[in-house]
Parts: sequence; C-alpha cells; structure tokens
Amino acid sequence: MPYKLHFISLGCAKNTVNCEQMMSLCEAAGHVLQPEPEGADVVVVNTCGFLASANEEAIEYILRMAELKRAGQVKKILVTGCMTQRYQDEVLKELPEVDGIMGTGSYKDIVSAVETVMAGERASRFASIDAPVDEFGRVLTTPSWYAYLRIAEGCDNWCAFCIIPKLRGKYRSRPMDKVLEEARGLAEQGVKELIVIAQDITRYGTDWDGQHHLADLLEELSRLDFHWIRLHYLYPDQMDDRLIDVIAREPKILKYLDIPLQHCNDGILRRMNRRGDKAYIEGLLDKLRDRIPGLVLRTSIITGLPGEDEAAFEELCQFLWDQRMPRAGVFPYSPEDGTPAAKMERVPTEEAERRAELVVDLQSRIMDEWNEERLGETVEVLCEGFDSQSMSYVGRSYAESPDIDGKIYFTAESEPAAGTFVPVRITGTMDGELTGELAEE
Repeated sequence: MPYKLHFISLGCAKNTVNCEQMMSLCEAAGHVLQPEPEGADVVVVNTCGFLASANEEAIEYILRMAELKRAGQVKKILVTGCMTQRYQDEVLKELPEVDGIMGTGSYKDIVSAVETVMAGERASRFASIDAPVDEFGRVLTTPSWYAYLRIAEGCDNWCAFCIIPKLRGKYRSRPMDKVLEEARGLAEQGVKELIVIAQDITRYGTDWDGQHHLADLLEELSRLDFHWIRLHYLYPDQMDDRLIDVIAREPKILKYLDIPLQHCNDGILRRMNRRGDKAYIEGLLDKLRDRIPGLVLRTSIITGLPGEDEAAFEELCQFLWDQRMPRAGVFPYSPEDGTPAAKMERVPTEEAERRAELVVDLQSRIMDEWNEERLGETVEVLCEGFDSQSMSYVGRSYAESPDIDGKIYFTAESEPAAGTFVPVRITGTMDGELTGELAEE
C-alpha cells in the first residue's frame, strides 16, 4: 500500500542530492511525497554529522517530529545520513522515538526501510561506505532554475580536523557517462545554473587512473544547454594549469571559485595534514587572478585550530586582509571525536569563537569595500522572484552562490519572471548585500 512520506534534509548540498534520490526511489515505489510532516506515515530526517552543532540541529528536528508523533500526527520516524553513520548505536538508544536508522552507504534501501518501520519493526541499514556510487533518479527540491550535480562521493584528503572520510568513505568518482547523462536530463528539465559539487571536485577521476579529469568533464558540461556552471569545492593542491585554462576559457563556467584554505600558517597547515604551504597558496591565488579576469574567490577559514597562537592568528588576519577574498565562511574550531586534531592541544573554545568573530568583522570590511567597488556596474542577474519584505525583485549574479552568499535586490517597471536572466545596474548596498534597478536592454 502507498504511504505518505515527508523528507527533511539537513546540512550540505551533497545531503540534498541524497535526499532527492531517496524521494525518487520512494515515489517510484508508489509512495506519496508530501510537503508537510503533519499527517505523514513516515518522516525521514536526513542528517548532517560533520560537527557537533550539526548533530545538535539534527536532534532538535528529530525531537520536533517526536512531538508530532506523540500527538498522533506522525506515525514513524526514520533517520538517515551522516549522524546515524557516525553514531549508529547511540541514536536508537538515546532517541527511543526513532523507529529506524540508515547510514550513508544505504540510501538505496530507503523503500525497504520505510516498509519495515511501517510493519512495526525497527529498521537498521548500514551498507559499505566505500562501495561504488549508487546511480538512481532524483526529485529536485531546489528552485527549477538551478540544481546540484554531484560528481564524486567520499574523500581521501584526511585533514586532521575532519571526520568526513569516516562518514562518507574513500573518494569515488562517478563514471563520466553517468554524470553527463544526469546533466543532460537536468538541462532538459530547464535547469539554467548547474552547480558541480563533491567534497573535493578537483580530484575527480584520480581514483580511476591517477590522472585529473575535472577539466575533461567541464569541457563536456559546457557543451550542454546550461547558462551558468558553478564549481564547489576546489582544493588548492590539485589545481593544475589545464583546469585553470578550461575555467578561464569556457564562458559558461562562472568565474567564481570556492577554494577551502582553512588557514595560512605553515605549521598549522602541516599539523592539519593540508598539502601546500602559505607561499604555494599565495602563488596559486596570484595565478588564478592573473589568468581569470573578474575572478571572485570564496574560501573557508577555521579559527582556533591546534597550534594557533596569537602570532599565527595575526598572520591569518593579515593574510586575509592582503588577499581581499570577498567571500568567506568562518568557523571556530570544533574538536570532533575520532579525528587526530581532537587529541592535540588547542586554544579554549571561547577563544576560538572570539577569533572567529574578529575574522567575520574583518571579512565584512573586505566585502563592504568590494561591494562599494561594484556600484555603477551592470551585471547579469538570475531573477529568483519578488521579495515582499523589501518590495523588490531578488536574484543573484555570478558572484553569489545560492544559500551561502547574499542576494541582489532590484526594482523593475516590467515584471521579470523567476528563472530568467536580466541586466541589473548596481546602485547601492544593504547590510552586505546589493541593491539595483533593472537596466535597459
């Protein structure tokens, strides 16, 4: 019999794709997907387990669903994803409201897990996290004009602060023909902005023959009917000249690169098992800016990593000020059980948080100055609809990635349709975001 299912996806874009795949499998099995949890036979909570804060968020969502379950509005709760992969024994023990759990190697088993919990039994599915990437369809949950394309699973970087390899397995590239087949399908559905994702897209194909194949893939993707192709995430030590040339040459590939650096101090980079030193990073950023005009750089920074004394922190701040990267995600270090860094001596959490706030303030100054420089420019904007709060239209240029960067709010006499590209003249700034007006064609 068909069941009514509600899915909640937490965490990164890769989790979003996994959730979309589970939704597709359930829909193909005849079950009904519904947008609200109330009245669902099964609520599936797809969790993130990367940081302690992500686990706390997942638990909050599970407890909310447990309240609905007690009220008779939800029958069963099934928890999937990284948190259950990380804490297989603890989830069922500490959260008795949960009826079943699945790990990151078992998304393909969602239908049988739903049927098991609806039969009154506890489901537990944990297949290998090192198996080849499963290939099946998706139910897109993003707006119709953009979608994520996951090209690989897992990670082989083994950064000392990161638990991902233990949750997602070794690096496995999806076959290029499968990736391109999925991309063609997304283009046929009307997707305008394709966002290429993996824990590390720069290593794409290296698990096949030791060679880098991201440039090959990007050339093929550029032949498809997309307007924009956006790249997340490129690790600095694997960016070769051919890849840089393809990014610079192909007009569909946005000149926006997300390169997680984490820090710049040589000692900290070595301790964290990051490849490349400060001189290498500075040389790479110089090369990228020289060869890719108009480049917008985004990075990730962690404050309070083991070994970060006051001098190393000041060095980080000076590096960020000198480099003037307009986009940055800043996080205080969180010691995660099971990682080498968790056993290292570090600054207190409160100090890591204080330093993160200082870096956020620094980056805000950098972003504000950069935004001021954009005043008067006319930029291509992907319109995402009308914002009733600001009473203006809202969208993004190539310099704003969905969900992590800001927006551009603009006025227009004629109503631009959501999902269309329009020219917008930048006229002002607003709390780190931009305002403008529709420019004449």
